[in-house]
Amino acid sequence: MSFVDKALVIIQAGDGGDGVVSFRHEKFVDRGGPDGGDGGNGGSVIFVASRNQNTLASFRYQKELQAHSGAPGGKQRKHGRGGADLEVAVPVGTVVADMQGAILADLAADGQRAVIAAGGKGGFGNAHFVSSRRQAPRVAEKGEAGQHVEAQLELKMIADVGLVGLPNAGKSTLLSVISNAQPEIANYPFTTIRPNLGVVDVDGETSLLFADIPGLIEGASQGKGLGDDFLRHVERTAVLIHLVDAYQDDVAAAYRTIQDELRAYKVDLSSRPQIIALTKTEGLDSDIIADQLTQLKKVAPADTPLFAISAQSHQHVPELLRAARLLVEQARAHQAEAAETAADDMPVLRLPSTDEAWHVTREKHAFVVSGKKIERFAARTDFTSEEGVQRLRDIMRKMGILHQLERSGVAPGDRVIIGAAGELVY
Repeated sequence: MSFVDKALVIIQAGDGGDGVVSFRHEKFVDRGGPDGGDGGNGGSVIFVASRNQNTLASFRYQKELQAHSGAPGGKQRKHGRGGADLEVAVPVGTVVADMQGAILADLAADGQRAVIAAGGKGGFGNAHFVSSRRQAPRVAEKGEAGQHVEAQLELKMIADVGLVGLPNAGKSTLLSVISNAQPEIANYPFTTIRPNLGVVDVDGETSLLFADIPGLIEGASQGKGLGDDFLRHVERTAVLIHLVDAYQDDVAAAYRTIQDELRAYKVDLSSRPQIIALTKTEGLDSDIIADQLTQLKKVAPADTPLFAISAQSHQHVPELLRAARLLVEQARAHQAEAAETAADDMPVLRLPSTDEAWHVTREKHAFVVSGKKIERFAARTDFTSEEGVQRLRDIMRKMGILHQLERSGVAPGDRVIIGAAGELVY
């Protein structure tokens, strides 16, 4: 299966089932009362982060995700069957956003769940509206429509360590040596065209997840080469190991090129904890290696660990992994502390509910009523039922909407449009 880290999907939650109007009709039961049952709730579409998934490729062929709708109510107060939820497994690190870019869910932990589209509520049957004053109601509600969402999925790998560097710096070779990963390795640029993951055992005590990020070039943050498509996978790594090919003419310039791209990315990645590893040192004189390490030390931050390694001979690789483990532990501890501090400092705001708010506007050929609560009532109203429409009028009267319509100059016969849900004649 090919690696895919972006996808567009259309998500449709299930509609709620309609309530029904029904009266008991049984032998020897005089004047049986209302017994219309409620409709079942529609199923929701739920995304679940799973470490068993590592790509969004399945969404190339399944772009529409739809949950089941609820069944209508029945006689004898029978409740309609609820629609089954649709659970969709996505890789850990998947970010779900709407088409305007607003984040709907950030699934960063295995097993994390998020409702992306909520199922519609089932409508009430006429048995629900029985009261001492209204003993034989002939009104039932329609089920609500399930939420419809067009979403962008983006996978951002969550690894402990990210391997970065120019093409052919030896990232894939190192990953193949320290883990069971089998990335493609060849002596030409851009051999790696998709990120590779490998679990690395450090001294039999700790396991770290390494990500081999495809080679970056100058201008990658603006989309050159493989572009910033793969820089997103560096965003969540705790530590970066910056590999520099010892056979570069100018190792300091090679280092600065990647640092500049990390800095120019939309999230400044250059300040991420880093280790610099001079690679492919097998066969080189110690004087040459020492000179190159001196060049790197001059351009790197003062506290950056430097290693000269050979993946082929494993020279200094264990020391590199131990240093990476220490930095990862420090970075994760710092992240946990920062998250805890942010949670403690975050003020608790009690915002007033806007569900009750409504507005009346006068347009050329109609009056338009908008508001979350009244639009929901209108969506559940059966406009072919006289009693259903009368119930909506009663609700509008209690909310003060009819009074505002009269103040706005409404006259008998005028059209009143309630959101996108329906229309009645005043």
